[in-house]
Amino acid sequence: MFSTAVDTALVGAIVVLTIAVVAGLGFKLSRSYRDLGSDADRATYATLHTAALASEHLRAGLTPAGASKASKHLRSLLRCDTLLITDENAVLAWDGGRELPAQMMELVQQVLTSGRTQIFREAQLGDPGAVPGNGQVVISPIRVDKRVVGTVGAFAPYVNAGLVRAANEVAGWVSTQVELAELDSSRTLLMEAEVRALRAQISPHFIYNSLNAIASFINTDPARARELVVEFADFTRYSFRRHGDFTTVAEELKSIDRYLLLERARFGERLKVSLEIGPEVLSTVIPFLSLQPLVENAVRHGLESTDGMGHITITAHDAGAFAEVTIEDDGVGIDPDYLRSVLAGHTDGVHVGLRNVDQRLRQVYGEDHGLTIDTAVGAGTMITLRIPKSQPDHQT
Repeated sequence: MFSTAVDTALVGAIVVLTIAVVAGLGFKLSRSYRDLGSDADRATYATLHTAALASEHLRAGLTPAGASKASKHLRSLLRCDTLLITDENAVLAWDGGRELPAQMMELVQQVLTSGRTQIFREAQLGDPGAVPGNGQVVISPIRVDKRVVGTVGAFAPYVNAGLVRAANEVAGWVSTQVELAELDSSRTLLMEAEVRALRAQISPHFIYNSLNAIASFINTDPARARELVVEFADFTRYSFRRHGDFTTVAEELKSIDRYLLLERARFGERLKVSLEIGPEVLSTVIPFLSLQPLVENAVRHGLESTDGMGHITITAHDAGAFAEVTIEDDGVGIDPDYLRSVLAGHTDGVHVGLRNVDQRLRQVYGEDHGLTIDTAVGAGTMITLRIPKSQPDHQT
């Protein structure tokens, strides 16, 4: 009897404890759920998350692969039967259970031409004899600047005012993503154009002088002439390569070494070069042709303008999260006011290579990462650039 009472009490205690644990866990879960905010807050977070997922696939603009992947997320945002994305010429994405109407691009063309959102009803979506109930579609234009570059379409049994507004908002959001993609593309094209400008700057001046220097050794020192021809070929092959916007400090310094070898053939003992390179920065990724123009500036506008000796010092060392490269010459220097005008793009001067490199560094790494230039007339020039060592998005 006593044992039975004890067992009963024990079971009761276990039941009470279990209820307390479950209640406590339920309280914590409910509190955690409430911490996410109201129903409206949670709906907002879900919408933003879905939009973020879709944006990843539109980084390259309106492409078939990107539009196809983004359409799955955008259809969940609109909660429509089927979602359509087109460019100006074709259907890029079709996500949902409906069959693609044969006349789809004819309807899309009306929106592309008018630039206005339009609703198309049953018979317009297929054969003229289609019966009611086939569904409706609202098609909204995707605009970049003042151009209509595509459309977003949402299918439903019945298109109401809410779906029209939602389709317009989604089309506007896609427009923003396409504009950002075009801006990125424009920046890339600008960088490529600037590199081509640097190549053009190298070619007439440097090539003419190098060939003259090589020619001067053909009769007096044929072996030296052959060596210089090989260095000249390697230098031009690197400078005019057609792939990659980035290189490494090591590759850029190797090209600079060839450049200086050719210039020393012309200047002889007048040109002195000192190198202080930390091996830990050699693998750092840098924009292609970002160091060579600075060294060429030191030679052309430092040494050529004087009759005496010229000394160029190139240093590269570890500076924490950055690789710091400095190019210094003891030449004639630059008037600071004139230099500021050149860097601002107000003057087309002989130092245009400095502005080109400065702009590209700012475009790639931000406004705080342009060239630092210390100079004065008669005091030489020291140019410093700081490049982040970690650049996972940039490949050589």
